[in-house]
Amino acid sequence: MITSDMIRKHNSLTGLCRCIRQTPQNFNNNLRRETVSFEEMIRNVEVLSVEYEQVFVFSNGEKIQNDNMGSEPIKLNTDEM
Repeated sequence: MITSDMIRKHNSLTGLCRCIRQTPQNFNNNLRRETVSFEEMIRNVEVLSVEYEQVFVFSNGEKIQNDNMGSEPIKLNTDEM
């Protein structure tokens, strides 16, 4: 989900920021500087009632995905590397 999708869901940047308990200025600064922490992102995911998925994509297009969202470590087969 990109910022414009989040804003569309809440009708305005102000509405989005109100939900994630940040000022629009602080939110914009964090995005511009790319200083959103993982903890902030997960909190925002919960507040926005969306899902976060993390996928590793190799150059050949193969994907490794952890469907448990961190409850179990991702296991890589290092013999194939």
